[in-house]
Amino acid sequence: MNFTITIILCVLVQIAFSQSIATTFEKAEKQGISISELDSKYQSALHDDSTKAVFNDRKDEFYKAYVALLKDLNTHLTKNGYVWNQPVRCFNRIYLSAEGRIEYFLYNFPKGSLEGQKEAEFNRLLKSFIKDYQFPMTAKTKFAQCSPVTYKSE
Repeated sequence: MNFTITIILCVLVQIAFSQSIATTFEKAEKQGISISELDSKYQSALHDDSTKAVFNDRKDEFYKAYVALLKDLNTHLTKNGYVWNQPVRCFNRIYLSAEGRIEYFLYNFPKGSLEGQKEAEFNRLLKSFIKDYQFPMTAKTKFAQCSPVTYKSE
């Protein structure tokens, strides 16, 4: 009986710690999530220094998959009724498990471009997107990619 309870507790702890996080860089830091610590745990997917790039030998394949991720997110937003009143720039850094699951999706919009309820709705829909999203590439290690992106209604 105690063994069964221990197994159940281990599974629940694993589930609790495997939750994906979607938030701004600022809120992440306030929650105790250190960007520099994440950067030390996740290797760059692409990098100017080829010895530091996870996908150095598959750059084009990775780039296409990454762009598809961003397009899939925008499609998810649109399908759920999210409307961009105008094109909005954003900077994001996405941290993925070796298996291609999004573990952290951090973003920043320029001040004044997305606020209040509009940002809260973006965050809610982003969380629902990354919860089940599977990046099509895997690696031997955790990896991350950052980029600017411009979101607009389709």
